[in-house]
Amino acid sequence: QVQVTESGGGLVQSGGSLRLSCVGRYATFVQYPLGWFRQARGREREFVAAIDWRAYSTYYADSVKGRFTISRDNDKLAMYLDMSSLTTEDTAVYYCAAKSRGADYYDIRSYDYWGQGTQVTVSS
Repeated sequence: QVQVTESGGGLVQSGGSLRLSCVGRYATFVQYPLGWFRQARGREREFVAAIDWRAYSTYYADSVKGRFTISRDNDKLAMYLDMSSLTTEDTAVYYCAAKSRGADYYDIRSYDYWGQGTQVTVSS
């Protein structure tokens, strides 16, 4: 089992940048592939980015590719999402999640453990 908690959300102007953090409660955190998802009001939760357990591979939704960067530091039991060139379309609650074994990184059903979410609001 793994427990994760995300933070770093807030209000940012369009075109600005923000870093989200996800920290693990237990050492098992380092064994899991991790992902970021987001859910805007009135919309379904969608995939944003993912990273394998050793940070050898990363995956991005087309909507954020080139603007967002996912990274992790297993020594700190931490995972990050660096967001830049933000637009109002990025406004959402962002969730950190830990992935189950042998599943699709892009599929929300692959992820078993979720944080409570952190709100990102981008103003025009």
